[in-house]
Amino acid sequence: MKDKSSATVAITVTADRVAGLALGALGVLAFSMSLPATRVAVQQLDPWFVAFGRAVGAALLAWAYLRFTGAPRPTRGQWRRLSIVALGVVVGFPLFTSLALVTQTSAHGAVVITVLPAMTAVFAVGRAGERPPPLFWVASAGGLLAVLAFLVSNGAVRGALSTADLFLLAAVVLCGLGYAEGGALARELGGARTICWALLLSLPVTVPITVVAAVANPPHVDAAAWSAFSYLTAVSMFLGFFAWYAGLARGGIAQVGQIQLAQPVLTLVWSALLLGETVTPASIGAALVVLACVVLIQRTRNSSPVSRRDREPDQPRTITAAG
Repeated sequence: MKDKSSATVAITVTADRVAGLALGALGVLAFSMSLPATRVAVQQLDPWFVAFGRAVGAALLAWAYLRFTGAPRPTRGQWRRLSIVALGVVVGFPLFTSLALVTQTSAHGAVVITVLPAMTAVFAVGRAGERPPPLFWVASAGGLLAVLAFLVSNGAVRGALSTADLFLLAAVVLCGLGYAEGGALARELGGARTICWALLLSLPVTVPITVVAAVANPPHVDAAAWSAFSYLTAVSMFLGFFAWYAGLARGGIAQVGQIQLAQPVLTLVWSALLLGETVTPASIGAALVVLACVVLIQRTRNSSPVSRRDREPDQPRTITAAG
């Protein structure tokens, strides 16, 4: 009886990992266009308006979603954790990437955010109590080096560290924190409700700054800039997190977070389509190397001991992309 119960739990855990990886991949696909869209938007819109205005727009969508679903309010402890999520992904990452991409290209930004999976894994250890095996870190480093080598060989890195680079590094650190905390909290609230409540919690900050930015620099832009801003609002700041946080909750923050290794390559593809940058055949080879590292990372999880969270699957198993 005990063996049958263990087998059932193992099958359930495996199914959750597969679902987590699929949701995580969908989130990465959504986020991979964020830097090119930001680059397009900040060429005509004030970067502060882009960063905070999209959060205000997404908060309106979040309010409608929470009202329609009748979601219960978070507890006091969850509100505190939501403030960390808001700091990382609602305020920090959008603001610093917007400021950086005023002067830098999205391809250059892709270089710096390559370290985001590793940063997410580091925070997963501290914030979510995950303990990846040593081979996990080796495979992660391999994927990181592969992407960096590809980007450097394509000339994405030029010159010394600039102010824009510092902005991008700050964005990566805050985003890694927001991803890890949000992924852990999504086990309790669900992916959708986690980002929705974080957006509403941020309104006292995002609304005044958006208004000031709009008054100081009234937007007079073309359809391309508004389309990019709309994408950042509806997808990068809202719908993408439905899948991403649900994936982190179900598949493991450190594990699913490594799917982001494919994001820089995808970002370069979108940069070529949106901004006319050249994508060389080397991008295909780099993508294959990165995907091989991602596969190896998943195998390290499968060969590692089952964690306490995996042995007690009831709560995480209720998490869906819709929250």
